[in-house]
Amino acid sequence: MPEPASASGAAPRAEGPWAEAFRKLRRDRTAMGAVLVLCLIVLACCAAPLYARYVSHTDPFQSNPAGQITIHGQSVDIMQTDSAGLGLGVNPIGPTWHGQYFLGADGQGRDVAARILYGGRNSLIIAFFSTIVTLVLAALVGTVAGFAGGWTDIILARLLDVLWAFPVYLLAISLSIVIISSGLQIGPINIPSNSLLIPIAIIGIVYVPYVARPIRGQVLSLSRSDFVLAARCLGVPGFRILSKDILPNVAPTLIVFAPLMMALNMLTESALSFLSIGVQPPAASWGTIIQDGEGLLYTQPMVAVAPGLAIVITVLALNFLGDGVRDALDPRAKLRVRKD
Repeated sequence: MPEPASASGAAPRAEGPWAEAFRKLRRDRTAMGAVLVLCLIVLACCAAPLYARYVSHTDPFQSNPAGQITIHGQSVDIMQTDSAGLGLGVNPIGPTWHGQYFLGADGQGRDVAARILYGGRNSLIIAFFSTIVTLVLAALVGTVAGFAGGWTDIILARLLDVLWAFPVYLLAISLSIVIISSGLQIGPINIPSNSLLIPIAIIGIVYVPYVARPIRGQVLSLSRSDFVLAARCLGVPGFRILSKDILPNVAPTLIVFAPLMMALNMLTESALSFLSIGVQPPAASWGTIIQDGEGLLYTQPMVAVAPGLAIVITVLALNFLGDGVRDALDPRAKLRVRKD
């Protein structure tokens, strides 16, 4: 009688698709570098209250045109007299490169560095939750339309086509102007015009067709696949087919869309806030800070350049992460990782 195989000679356990995808993602240096950059940005923005209290010692939401700071033992006015022309105007202090007013002040004497950290929190929150809204609605609409077929598919597909027909920024601007002017009333719930829920909802809704249409096409293809047709012939309930056969195959597509949509939503939020129809005062975002620095481009360009660089770095990191996630989850991707 043959002896059982020893533990050391046992065949290695097969690696699941999710574990394999995660292993590929971990070995993608560009994607891991993007994750590190995003983590540092998130941590810096979360530490905004600590920076304002213990480093800059200022309230970034309170105007301080008559204030003074101490630099190298000397008191310096935050708003300094303009030396050009007749010297009648004033300019905010430029970057000091130390604790207080590290990146200088804006036109109201507020610390730019502290405002960027606080504004980054709002920009990241809006981008993150609007992405969740987009993915959830797109998954729901695309899955129902593709799986149900018939008139359900026709109606939902036409609704997606109507939203798709509008330029996304024009639609977002129109919705923002209407809602922000009077707030949003949903039954007994009143959402004020300065709530972050409004830009989250608007940005999340306008991008639904961009994700729902590919999801619908994928579900249509899966609905005609052999394993789904076999399950239907065996009398398997539709809900079980959705949960066991359709959604697990759609999930990788949604995961790939997540970082890319977050980058796109962040750009949209910045554009709306720059136009004063996104984040409303006294709150701040990177878009509103760029608007604050628009009139200071020739005297204190750092007010507008710093939040612009923050947007560029964050969006690039999200795109690199999205590329890494796509390569890890797509078995036909060009990236191949040699097994150990």
